[in-house]
Amino acid sequence: MQELIYFDNSATTKIYSEALEEMNRIYKDFYGNPSSFHKIGSDAEKVLQNARETIAKTLGVSDKEIFFTSGGTESNNWAIKGSARANKKRAPYIVTSKTEHASVIECFSYLETEGLFPEFLEVSSDGLLDPGLISEKIHDQTSLVSFIIVNSETGAIQNTEQLIRSIRLKNPKTIIHIDAVQAYGKIPLNLSMLDVDLASVSAHKIHGPKGCGALYIKNKTRINPVLHGGGQERKFRSGTENVPAIHGFATAADIIHDRMDDNIKNNKLLKSIIIDGLIKNFGRDGFFINSPDNAYEGILNISFPRVKAQVLMQHLEALNIFVSIGSACSSHKNVQSHVLKAMNLPKENIDGAIRLSFSGDNTADEAKRFIEATKEIISVIKY
Repeated sequence: MQELIYFDNSATTKIYSEALEEMNRIYKDFYGNPSSFHKIGSDAEKVLQNARETIAKTLGVSDKEIFFTSGGTESNNWAIKGSARANKKRAPYIVTSKTEHASVIECFSYLETEGLFPEFLEVSSDGLLDPGLISEKIHDQTSLVSFIIVNSETGAIQNTEQLIRSIRLKNPKTIIHIDAVQAYGKIPLNLSMLDVDLASVSAHKIHGPKGCGALYIKNKTRINPVLHGGGQERKFRSGTENVPAIHGFATAADIIHDRMDDNIKNNKLLKSIIIDGLIKNFGRDGFFINSPDNAYEGILNISFPRVKAQVLMQHLEALNIFVSIGSACSSHKNVQSHVLKAMNLPKENIDGAIRLSFSGDNTADEAKRFIEATKEIISVIKY
């Protein structure tokens, strides 16, 4: 069996060994409940606070604005449901796009059953929101706009600053939530320089542990809790904090931000090798690039004419090469990608789409091996 190649880093990442070691240390030495009043609890609370300060620093915000969650899905649910419910009487209209993560789209759809009025905006063929369209849809009863910075399937990067300006000019009171799960630790992101109210991040997308994330809540943002109980996280998010995982999250955040420039260069190299290799072996008309030109370098969505995505993925897996079809959060559903459909791509592109997503662990040799494997597979599986 050939050495494993993992090109599915947008689904999840391999935890950094340093983060795992630190988590084990916290499990052994700081096992107290951070809400307990004795020394063991106090020691755990200090670990929790240090992690909060680390995450806040990487985002350029105050530690008092960081609230730990179980991951990106919970952060998105809290941001959307919590803010929409808190402002429902004043402004029951909420806006997002058709290419959001499932945890955003499903929240918006669910809130319609509670009497809110969600609107799902069209995007361009590049998967981008039009600031002018957003401006048209916002009025004095729009309480929330939510959009993803880096799309998890195509890598499309929204023109975040321009979108925010359009929203603020139309209604300064509208709450802005950004889903930064695929952006955090991968591209520069300073929330103090972006006029947003809420932002979601996740640990396992940056080589941290699963089951841990955070929600940035700008000071004085009107939002309700969605979990009630013991009043942890300053009475906003009840439930005993997972201190070892949160510490592992902070450890991974420190590492990936230190390596960001190198990772961006590496991703750019891998993407270039693969695209050049595909052109050399299949010609410019022999495959489709579904990712837009401005996409994040760590994500490449491609298709081949007369090749089904699942068949290609299974053949690659047989060679110990792992890619994905669509988003991992929805990949067990046998449906077409809602993202690619919203971009109005041809059916052939959608049916054949596979996503490659890279990390700093991937190498140029792996990219070259992917090309050789794909060349061999395509020659026998075209229908």
